[in-house]
Amino acid sequence: METDLFDGEIVRVDGLRKTFTLSRKQQRTEKTGLKRKIAVDGLSFTARKGEIYGLLGPNGAGKTTTLRMLSTLIKPDAGDAFICGESIVRNPQKVRDKIGFMTSELKLDGFFTPDYLFNFFGEMHGCGKEELKQRKEELFARFGIDRFANVRVKDLSTGMKQKISLVVSIVHEPEVIIFDEPTNGLDVVTAKVVTDFLLELKNMGKSIILSTHIFSLVEKLCDRVGIIIDGKAVADGTLQEVCGGVTLEEKFFEIYRSVKGVEE
Repeated sequence: METDLFDGEIVRVDGLRKTFTLSRKQQRTEKTGLKRKIAVDGLSFTARKGEIYGLLGPNGAGKTTTLRMLSTLIKPDAGDAFICGESIVRNPQKVRDKIGFMTSELKLDGFFTPDYLFNFFGEMHGCGKEELKQRKEELFARFGIDRFANVRVKDLSTGMKQKISLVVSIVHEPEVIIFDEPTNGLDVVTAKVVTDFLLELKNMGKSIILSTHIFSLVEKLCDRVGIIIDGKAVADGTLQEVCGGVTLEEKFFEIYRSVKGVEE
């Protein structure tokens, strides 16, 4: 069952909540005696068609957990989200058909080649042979993968692996593309290739949600930003609405100190 979206919304997040059980090792690492951690706590926001929405926050804020829920990799304990009108809780398969999800934690099997992986993911998404061939030629040339199409992934550089992860995540031309830390671990040249491509996707009418802790990336790419701290949304809007004349970094730390009760 679909839900109606309003005012150009393509993603609506309504009160998502996710809690994890902590092992003893995790308790020691996080210096807590609590056995459960609230990773995302009643999070709500909307993303509109043809825009890049940035989810900004420090490590451990709940960004990755949020994107995993939106990508239907894990289920929320409470709340729901709707992508192109489809519920991540009730209709996860329909959501998967409409999204591409890329994360630096995506591990490609080192035994296979980029050519094989692209075909595999394309067939899995139901792409026709001619469509798949044309899409492969276009994306492999765009990212310089064509020269390494038949080289096993284990023999490729980290940057090239990241590029392959990117192209297989969008093999089916999804309407909504979700990126978890899209430039994490990349050299400056590869990071520029990826960010330029995100802007191209936006200009093609795609809707993009990305998480990051990098202020300059949000300022360069995003139409709107949501700041998340301790699993909660603490600001949301255009950069001008959120920042009010100061830099994003200045505004973030102003909000962070207020939320955490830290004095300057």
